[in-house]
Amino acid sequence: MTKKKSGSGFQMGTLLALVIMCVVLSVANSNFYSYSNLMGILKQTAFNAFLATGMLLCLITAGIDLSVGANAVFCACVMGAMNKAEISSGVLMMVVAIVAGGLVGFINGTLLTRLHLPHPFVSTLGMKNVLWGLALLVTGSQMVNNFPDSVQKLGRDTIGGFPVSFIVVIILYIIMHLFLSRTALGRSIYCAGGNMEATRLSGINTANVLTFCYTMSGIMAALGGIVSIGRSGICNGANANQPYDTDAIAACIIGGASFTGGKGTMIGTMLGCLIIAVLRNGFTMLSIDSAGQNIVLGLVIILAVFMDVVRAGMEAKNRRMAAAAKQEAEEKERVAK
Repeated sequence: MTKKKSGSGFQMGTLLALVIMCVVLSVANSNFYSYSNLMGILKQTAFNAFLATGMLLCLITAGIDLSVGANAVFCACVMGAMNKAEISSGVLMMVVAIVAGGLVGFINGTLLTRLHLPHPFVSTLGMKNVLWGLALLVTGSQMVNNFPDSVQKLGRDTIGGFPVSFIVVIILYIIMHLFLSRTALGRSIYCAGGNMEATRLSGINTANVLTFCYTMSGIMAALGGIVSIGRSGICNGANANQPYDTDAIAACIIGGASFTGGKGTMIGTMLGCLIIAVLRNGFTMLSIDSAGQNIVLGLVIILAVFMDVVRAGMEAKNRRMAAAAKQEAEEKERVAK
């Protein structure tokens, strides 16, 4: 019960930070609260929200996936290569992209669990560079446009001005929240992040759990790649080196996830994604150059990690105090007898 209250309190703090940011930006620029700008923020949120979903699963297991951004671009470029080959079926393009993204995630999981690489930081960082090269290779280092209408619908279309992509994200986040909180596999993911060895000894196949998380991260990246085509109308392999993965990590950590594993919620991650999107939108509205943007976002990530460390330290201290109080109470009870 205490743990849930603590998590809820942290999410309320994240929500308060988001509200304060919105108020400050609305004072700095009166156009911030315009309907078109707010819908633009939601469109920008959708892309990062897909990547952050997979990233959250990896972080809960005390892992990380540094290839999500490059994977999204690679999947978009796979569709671009199919478009260049004059394959006109948008549905087929999206299915192939999702399979490609899932396969990349499965390879990441296999490298970690079956080939026993020491940490996913190494394997996924290497995969990021591999995907960057493959994205350029499959498109011949060219930008590709003129995608079928069905491919662009998810990232482009709106309902009453409200982005379809964000509606899909809301549905996805509800499903993932129920999955993580109500299913045996979802609870196993948290258990694996909390104590991998104890989870394994309890009879749970931790290798399969980890492989599932990284495969899902790849599928989410593919969905992000599909959204990116709808937003811009093009795919460009050179974008594989963009810091999409750091945005996803920052969103998860800001939302309450931890590098130590065992923590993180879909609600918190959504708030983190909104904060990142509002920040980037504010940079644009205030005409802050790329150098300034990188400095501020870097500081936000450092602050998020610092908050994670402080939070972990406070929780450890509370556990020690609770254990000491329990031991003292048992000692008093023993003496009384």
